[in-house]
Amino acid sequence: MTTIRSLRSAALIAVAAGVLAAGLPVLSAQAAAGDGTPADSNISFVGRWNRTNASAYVPYWAGAYLRVGFTGRTVKLRQRNTIQLWASIDGGAFTSFTGSGTINLTPTALAAGSHTLIVSYRQVAGSYTGDAVFQGLILDSGARTFAPPTRPKLVEFVGDSITAGATSSQLAVTDYGFKVGERLGYDHTQIAIGGMCLAETTDGCWAQETRYWMSSGGQVGTDPWDFSRYTADGVVINLGTNDKSHGVSAAAFQTAYTTFLTRIRARFPNAKLFAMRTFIGRYATETEAAVRARNAAGDANVFYLDTTGWLPSGGLSDSVHPNDAGHQAITDRLAPILSARLNTTPAPTTPPPTTPAPTTPPPTTPAPTTPPPTTPAPTTPPPTTPAPTPSAGAACAVTYRKTGDWGTGAQFDVTLNNTSTVGINGWTLTWSLPGSQRITQSWNATVTQSGAAATAVNVAWNTVIPAAGSTSFGFITDSPLGGATGFALNGSPCAAVT
Repeated sequence: MTTIRSLRSAALIAVAAGVLAAGLPVLSAQAAAGDGTPADSNISFVGRWNRTNASAYVPYWAGAYLRVGFTGRTVKLRQRNTIQLWASIDGGAFTSFTGSGTINLTPTALAAGSHTLIVSYRQVAGSYTGDAVFQGLILDSGARTFAPPTRPKLVEFVGDSITAGATSSQLAVTDYGFKVGERLGYDHTQIAIGGMCLAETTDGCWAQETRYWMSSGGQVGTDPWDFSRYTADGVVINLGTNDKSHGVSAAAFQTAYTTFLTRIRARFPNAKLFAMRTFIGRYATETEAAVRARNAAGDANVFYLDTTGWLPSGGLSDSVHPNDAGHQAITDRLAPILSARLNTTPAPTTPPPTTPAPTTPPPTTPAPTTPPPTTPAPTTPPPTTPAPTPSAGAACAVTYRKTGDWGTGAQFDVTLNNTSTVGINGWTLTWSLPGSQRITQSWNATVTQSGAAATAVNVAWNTVIPAAGSTSFGFITDSPLGGATGFALNGSPCAAVT
């Protein structure tokens, strides 16, 4: 492990030092838009890039890439020394190129007109010592670059070798993080290096709890990353696979995870944070507990993703790493979840009540420290005098919507409305699923199933539904069938919109 780290550190240090070497031309940071130089403002550099030298930009971590539009029929890259990279033109499949000097990305000329380009360099890590340095584009005479279409969101995928795409055919490019981002049309980046842990260990495992905050993760110095360079709308974390073999206790892992989520929240106040169960199940209980701790602290925008069953038979290339089929299966599960979550307005970290409340609550009615995301229920235990629960004839309405459909499964969001004149303290919703449909994952409720009968029970932060109030939860199924029936709240039938 020490030898591998020394190699990857030496390789990246050489790259970083090389961009400052006397042999490279020094370009003005005010390079004209459209000229294809690294400082061309039409080129979008996504992820963590070293841009201190205007003539040569260096990508750090896995999955960093550039996007640009260009006119003409051909496009080439200026490269210093040998590097492997992948390029996609006009949304086509990524093609591998290896070389130095001038690398022709269009050996067959394109049709005349406007085109788009994505380039991702192979991560310089482990024993790989390529020269990942972008020195500019070479276009046809008279051709220019143009700014590519703006992407609406950016998602960080934080992890280890799995998130870096190790053992997949095109590494980071065929990893689930890259594939999810491209499927959704979002910008994306993978903050991942092989062998990483979450927590610092006595035997020196590289840990995200300290290296996430660095520009290069410590491969080229320990300078801190400038978080003002981009703002993540979502952060997806997949950590814990390596910690077990480095002796991290369950308690220490949970504490480290909770702290990590807290610190990321401070950097990205409005982002949705997703903590994934590791695909082999290590620290699943502790990961979920860390999420619940943040929820209980008033952060409603942190979610636990139970990945049980996501990987198909034959989806691993070894005992740990997904192969291409595995990454595709993960993408099929994860993409609709992120799409649904990131296209809804984030709940405030400390949500306000649904009805106006004074800044200082009246002394006779203590206000909860941290209200839940959708209703004014406290995250701490309810008051000693519980809110009334409606009788068997109480009024309720359910909105049951399919919000994602990928052929072999679907996502459903359920809104439970209390249309009575009294509040509900503790709720259980039951209904019947169509056919042999199975629920594979849920959030904001504890969902169980027996045959076609499904049951959702409130969680700590949405126990109370006030009169005329509502709460929501969601789940993933293994088929796209609609047509759920027989909704009942606490045993009373509910009107339903499906």
